[in-house]
Amino acid sequence: MAPALLRSRLVIGALLCILLSSDVGVLRRAAALGINYGQVANNLPSPPQVVSLLSSLCIGKVRIYDVNPQVLSSFAGTGIELIVTVPDDLVPPMAASQAQALQWITASVRPYFPATRVTGIAVGNEVFTGDDEQLKASLVPAMRNLHAALAQLGMDGYVHVSTANSLAVLATSYPPSQGTFTQEAASYMAQLLRFLAETNAPFWINAYPYFAYKDDPTRVSLDYALSNKSHVGAVDPNTRLQYTSMLYAQVDAVTFAAARLGYGNVPVHVSETGWPSKGDANEVGATVENARAYNRNLLVRQVSGEGTPLRPKLRLEVYLFALFNENMKPGPSSERNYGLYQPDGTMVYNVGLVQQRSTTSAASLSLAISPANKRDVRKDFAGICLFTSSAILLITQAFLL
Repeated sequence: MAPALLRSRLVIGALLCILLSSDVGVLRRAAALGINYGQVANNLPSPPQVVSLLSSLCIGKVRIYDVNPQVLSSFAGTGIELIVTVPDDLVPPMAASQAQALQWITASVRPYFPATRVTGIAVGNEVFTGDDEQLKASLVPAMRNLHAALAQLGMDGYVHVSTANSLAVLATSYPPSQGTFTQEAASYMAQLLRFLAETNAPFWINAYPYFAYKDDPTRVSLDYALSNKSHVGAVDPNTRLQYTSMLYAQVDAVTFAAARLGYGNVPVHVSETGWPSKGDANEVGATVENARAYNRNLLVRQVSGEGTPLRPKLRLEVYLFALFNENMKPGPSSERNYGLYQPDGTMVYNVGLVQQRSTTSAASLSLAISPANKRDVRKDFAGICLFTSSAILLITQAFLL
């Protein structure tokens, strides 16, 4: 080995040892990763305790499924981005009346903004794959009325409006270049994508490779479903793009489907993805080991700023499901076992996240976000949180060359 190369590796090795001997870990800072904070449980910690946990992990983006006042108040001054949700039953009234949309925002969001950094409103959840035709027809009109109400309040430059879709809106997802919306969803999708393009909002997709593996474990590669980078992956025969992650292939399939309707430039974000750590006897693959591998692989990709093969320079924005195991969720056992944490605050498994022992108050990062000041605090928060993990990843990669 050349002396110069040996010296450089020794220096890198020494730096790596110093970093790893401190109280920071490779994946300690997770500001790049969003997380879903569900509350379908009767044993969860209080919202202030949850916010304290999130802040200690330096998680910078959170999605909730309501507009709980205690939760919204607890996020004030943290700098954490928050997506809130309009429940399905309020969608038709908001579609019928802009006044209803304005009243909801005025009562449920405006009192907490900008101290609580609400950056998105999810309208309904997986509406286009449900059975309620009135709800489907009402969704985009309600979104338009909500956006108009935000504009009236001067908030439209800070809060975008979208809706989370099930991957079942796709009739074809493989290969990604053949991604196509179902015939039933296509007419609604054209309206939705037009609105998203006009308002610079993302298309949100709930995507779970776990389901593909569970349904056909003999034909679906576990490594591919888990996004293991060591896996050769799959090559799209039309684009020749190589996919080592099923999730990233699913996202690109949505992008291709949107392009077929003329909206290929609308960004696709993952509003939910995860892997259960426990399931019923017929739920193949629902294990702690697989859940740890899936979420850790995803976190590594997020910290490294990785994009999909179709959009490699644009880091894929992902919200992991979920923060806690939720004991009151209906359905099979897996539904109650997607959490990184137990309700008592102990980890179900460790993906590499480490709580900070001491940190500068997150409130000092949020400062004042007012309509008169469009400074993006997210950049400050994420930059500080990602510095250590990104540096360690780069040093690790250089050391292994």
